[in-house]
Amino acid sequence: MTAITFIGFGEAGGIFAAALAGENAVTVWDKKLNGPEREAMITKAAQAGVRAAGSLAQALEGATLIFSTVTAGEAAGVAAEAAPLLTAEQYFLDLNSVAPQTKRQAAGYFKPGAYVDVAVMAPVPPAGLNTPLLTGGPQAQAVTSLLTSLGFNARYGAERVGSVSAIKMCRSVMIKGLEALTTECLFAAREYGVEEEVLASLHASFPSLGWNAAFPGYLISRVAEHGIRRSEEMEEVVKTLRDAGGEGLMSQATAAAQRQLPERMAACGVTYAQLEPFDWQTLAQKVRK
Repeated sequence: MTAITFIGFGEAGGIFAAALAGENAVTVWDKKLNGPEREAMITKAAQAGVRAAGSLAQALEGATLIFSTVTAGEAAGVAAEAAPLLTAEQYFLDLNSVAPQTKRQAAGYFKPGAYVDVAVMAPVPPAGLNTPLLTGGPQAQAVTSLLTSLGFNARYGAERVGSVSAIKMCRSVMIKGLEALTTECLFAAREYGVEEEVLASLHASFPSLGWNAAFPGYLISRVAEHGIRRSEEMEEVVKTLRDAGGEGLMSQATAAAQRQLPERMAACGVTYAQLEPFDWQTLAQKVRK
């Protein structure tokens, strides 16, 4: 049995923690455990079969693998807070979607070999432990073996911290950009009464993607549910692009577009939970200006 801790008990952390709980000792820590959502988080932990810690320090005690699954904006701060609390033989796995330089900054807080860069290469739901992971860092090969023994779909990527995150960040230019473009495209098409024609044209151009099926709704749902978090990730993408000598103009726009829809939803009093099962046309109607 492996002692595992998750810092951040949101979507990804919650799914991974619950999947590992049956055969491992899993502890979770989330800042919401110190706030008004405490009881909901404790209930979620109980349902997942994991232990909710009383503090970050308590969560780290005795854990072999420590997964950081917070938001992009919190990633560096969590690393800085956790690093001095780690002892020998503990690994800090940073799964957060941030720029390579942010990962290297975070690694600098830790003793050599303790920090592992992990890039999550696809949405965690619905694949769960089968979600492809790339690992990077001096101890990444050893940690990859541990991860695969636990059932993760992990593959060693690079010895240098930041390299696998560069892959993830460059990929996000396309993936999160496509989500934002689809939302903007189809909300406008619906206002003009031409959504069916636009979708038919997109399907004719790219039939393998499924524009005539669930694909458009899935893309828009990611913005509606996680747009604020994804906007933070896109700000890290912009950093990635600028560090490479680019401007990141398209990604700056994607960051703004990802944030816009959930902000409109909040202004209209619409929550994602109210939309389940999700239907993008219903959402478009609810947030009309």
